[in-house]
Amino acid sequence: MTIALELPEIETVRRDLDRDLAGRKVKSAEAASMAVLEGYRNRKQFTGQLEGRKVASVRRAGLHLCVELDDQYLVIRLGPGALLRRQANKEAVEPRTEVTITFTQGGQLRLVDPKGDSQVRLVGADAIFEELPELDRLGLDPIGEPISWTDFARRVLSRSTPLKDLLCDESFIVGIGDVYSDEILFSSGLRHDRPSDSLSSQEVRRLYRAVVEIIHDAVKYRGTSLEERPFVDVFGSPGIYQDHLAVFGRTGDLSPRSRLPIQRAKYKNGWTYYCDTQV
Repeated sequence: MTIALELPEIETVRRDLDRDLAGRKVKSAEAASMAVLEGYRNRKQFTGQLEGRKVASVRRAGLHLCVELDDQYLVIRLGPGALLRRQANKEAVEPRTEVTITFTQGGQLRLVDPKGDSQVRLVGADAIFEELPELDRLGLDPIGEPISWTDFARRVLSRSTPLKDLLCDESFIVGIGDVYSDEILFSSGLRHDRPSDSLSSQEVRRLYRAVVEIIHDAVKYRGTSLEERPFVDVFGSPGIYQDHLAVFGRTGDLSPRSRLPIQRAKYKNGWTYYCDTQV
């Protein structure tokens, strides 16, 4: 099973694209199929709207990349296994390249999606929440804006939800999935099935600190590339945070905290990894 990219990987892509694409003008666009295009009758209806537009910036709303093009946004939500690549026009096209955007100067941006699970569409800047209402229901963003400790604590204690479910809920906090939730819970010393409203003030503070530190460290190391979820940035370089993972995917290895074997338990369609010291 291919697991989805999380906030550190998407933020790595956003930063690279914002630095590299700002000011570039779209010469042409191609779509190999309708697989990733949302709300279009045909491919030309999508590609025709891109031609001649200039990139102002690349932003992010949760895990959606928002490429600002004049008065519109090209909104991209990468599916599991999908990647965005910056490549020269002459480079060989990878299989399942769904969208190719060519710039007047500076090569191409290609969306490679083996499963066709990504979502791509152009929306008006003044209608983005109307056309994508899910963006108006997003929770806290540990990269996009500083998280208030008091707001975080209030939101945690107002729910009675297993902590892993809470961390993976985009209405609570955006962009955390299997990998980083396990690392956050290990860092804070809390079990995945612990009810959120059972935490003490000190435990909430540990959870808060772990969310901020783990996500920022993962961005610093440019994301996590795993066998079940390979990740490379837009230039083809893999992330290296996998070298810093404490528990995820390390069943049987000795815990860096207790020197006892790391354990795993079934969680939905996958696994969650933890140490006996978590309570």
